[in-house]
Amino acid sequence: MITVTDGRGIEVSLPTPPRRIVSLVPSTTETLFALGLGDRVVGITRFCVHPREQLEEIVKVGGTKDLVEERIEALQPDLVIGNAEENTREMFAWLESRWPLYVAFPRTVDDAIADLRNVGRLVGAPEAAEAHAAEIEAARAALVARPFTYAYLIWREPWMAVNDDTFIAAMLAEAGGRNVFGPLSDRYPTVELADLLPADQILLSSEPFPFGDKHIDELVAQGLSRGQLRLVDGERCSWHGVRMAAGFRYLGGLRT
Repeated sequence: MITVTDGRGIEVSLPTPPRRIVSLVPSTTETLFALGLGDRVVGITRFCVHPREQLEEIVKVGGTKDLVEERIEALQPDLVIGNAEENTREMFAWLESRWPLYVAFPRTVDDAIADLRNVGRLVGAPEAAEAHAAEIEAARAALVARPFTYAYLIWREPWMAVNDDTFIAAMLAEAGGRNVFGPLSDRYPTVELADLLPADQILLSSEPFPFGDKHIDELVAQGLSRGQLRLVDGERCSWHGVRMAAGFRYLGGLRT
């Protein structure tokens, strides 16, 4: 029997490694393929995009917050993997009444590395997971922290940022980042543009809102300095799993 504890504190047990996995998390889908388990992934969301060339024929079971239940029923998975931030409690209640469900909820770097090892054990690939965890830890150790203040924007209309109780802020802290909205009680607070002024860098993420050059122009027109504004790769800043090693290497360049 394989038993691990997920991000909700719930024990998940499987008699043998799963053969039919449904992944409801883009970063987890990428991780499963990196662990050599692509042939066991039978269902993914429409937001799962990596590794792109290997996902075309896999059944799409809906979005991260809106499942097509009949498609999952037809797949008859022996494991579903979700995420407490990307999916909903209503989805989890329906899923875990039918199949084993593992839910990740990493809010720190240590949480995310532990989650990768947990998933590796659960799916029968502990050695591959350990190799990726070691690569992540090496990239983390090589990252030189240089202090800077930032605001990390994830949405427009309304403008929304992140506080310190988020995985994004944990990743940026490793690079020396201090979040100007860190102490706010809401994990994803709605903010005013005037509150961005103290930040050394205002980071405009590529996801979930796809910020682009026109939004930099918009913010400059509203009084912010172009030198403060920077488009950033949301996948490398916010995806847990195997992408974290590349994420740490990417974060090392944010101060330049």
